[in-house]
Order: sequence, then C-alpha cells, then structure tokens
Amino acid sequence: MTLTELKYIVAVAREKHFGKAADACYVSQPTLSVAVKKLEEELEVKLFERSAGEVSVTPLGEAIVRQAQSVLEQAAAIKEIARRGKDPVAGALTLGVIYTIGPYLLPELVRHSIARTPQMPLMLQENFTVKLLEMLRTGEIDCAILAEPFPDTGLAMAPLYDEPFLAAVPSTHALAAQKSVTAAELKNETMLLLGAGHCFRDHVLQVCPEFARYASNAEGIRKTFEGSSLETIKHMVAAGMGVTLVPRLSVPRDALLTASRRRQGDETHIRYLPVREADGSAPPMRRVVLVWRRSFTRYEAIAALRNAVYACELPGVTRLS
Repeated sequence: MTLTELKYIVAVAREKHFGKAADACYVSQPTLSVAVKKLEEELEVKLFERSAGEVSVTPLGEAIVRQAQSVLEQAAAIKEIARRGKDPVAGALTLGVIYTIGPYLLPELVRHSIARTPQMPLMLQENFTVKLLEMLRTGEIDCAILAEPFPDTGLAMAPLYDEPFLAAVPSTHALAAQKSVTAAELKNETMLLLGAGHCFRDHVLQVCPEFARYASNAEGIRKTFEGSSLETIKHMVAAGMGVTLVPRLSVPRDALLTASRRRQGDETHIRYLPVREADGSAPPMRRVVLVWRRSFTRYEAIAALRNAVYACELPGVTRLS
C-alpha cells in the first residue's frame, strides 16, 4: 500500500469517474485503474462499484476512503511541520468563498494578503456552501469563508463579522422616499430571489417567509426573474422589476450618499434602505465565518488570513474577534 494508491482512491471517490480522477492526479486512466485494482486485491475488498459511465463507492469503501484521506492529511502535515520550522506561513493557502461574499470581499482581501504575507499566495475557489463543505472534507481546499447557518460538519470555526441586510428598491418606487423599511412593507412587493443553492436565498426567505411560496412551482414574473447572481438581481431592481435584499458589502459606496453629496451627473437607479424590525429587535443580518478542518495544521496561515480580513475596510459590518 502506498500514498499514491491512497491518493488515487480518494480522487475516484471524489470524482465518481476513473477518467476524471486520472486527470485530477495527472496520470493516465490505465495507470490509475491498475493501482486501484492492486489496492483492492491487497485489501481483499471491493472499494468501488463500476457500471457504464458511473462509479459508486461501496459502504466498506467509504470507510476506507475516509481513512485514506486522513492518512494523506497526516502525511502532508509532516511536510507542513518542516515548512513551518522555516516560515510558518510559507506556501499557498487554498481558500473557498461563497458567491455572495467573493466579489465584495476578495479584491481587498487578496491585496492585503499579498502585502502582509507574499510568501502565502491565496488559491481561490468560488462555489456554493454545500460544495465548499464537501471540498473541505475531501481536502480540495484548506479553509472557506461561509455565512451561517450551515450543516455542522465538525469543522473548526472563527467568526469574522456580522453583516446587515439592506433592501434594494428602484429609485422610482414609493418606498425609495423612506429612510428605512420593514419586512412587513416588503411582503406585498415582487421579491427577486437568487436561484436554488445560494444560501443567501434562504437568508432572504427567513426575513420574508411570505416569499417561500415562490421557491418551487411559482409562475409568472417572480419565477421568471429568479436570478443567478446578486449583480443580476440588482440590475433587475434598477429596471423596476421588483425589490430584493442584499448584504451590506455588496452595496456600492456612492449609492448610500445623499443626493446632495453625489457627484454632479452621478445618478443611481437603486435606493438601498436599512431594514428595521417593527418590534425594535435587531435588524436582519448574517454572520460570516472562517472554517477549516480540525486536522489542518497551519494555524499561523489561518491567523494570517483572519488578520488580512480584519485589515479590510468592511464598511457597515460589525467585526468579531
């Protein structure tokens, strides 16, 4: 049994395809297949069920793949220990970020990371929460920036900041003249939602549960204009097609200036309004956290990444320590 063979079975379990697993490991498919077969013969167990165009992991294979992943992590930890002795933060850090955080945090975060720890380049991966959690489990990424809540997977976690939601309404809308808005005032509007898979969609439905009826078999304009990104949704709001909720960091800085403070000729087609609760309770917000596997040994790299996040301006959010 070799580490290379363990690497191959982890790849096959992840990709559910021998060809894709071989590509991920930079070897030919016959080379990978022979190595997997050799390991199965040595262990005298069947790790994978093979059928036309599909590969599945056997129940016993799942336990062996989990252990193989742990062994690979421990082997990598030996190299990390040696590297940390020279420079604790040397080496790339693979960071996953959800779609509704990445565009608004990453540009400044990367700039601060390069300035503070140039020897630790960030390898970035944008995806849905569920996918990033799976990539963390399989070791494809080292850590991720997510928004709570998400399934408890036994990960280590550090809070970064609490981010309030703002309502985005067309500048010609009656609500645009107000200084703030309540969830009750939004419930009769056409709410534009992100598509299934985006955790921010679930956050919006928590604030305005009335719109859950649009989440499955709804028809008409509300279903037609279910967007794929926050920026797409905001363009639809600007066109007068409805309203939505957005996280604070996604709001352009100039958009919150009063008309008298904006540059001459600088017009905005969206008004962003704070969302207040009628009973005076805290406004709706999301908690953004940094998560990583408990077996990940580069503690200094995680601390350096957190410090780079805290160095970002982060207007309108509450930093957490």
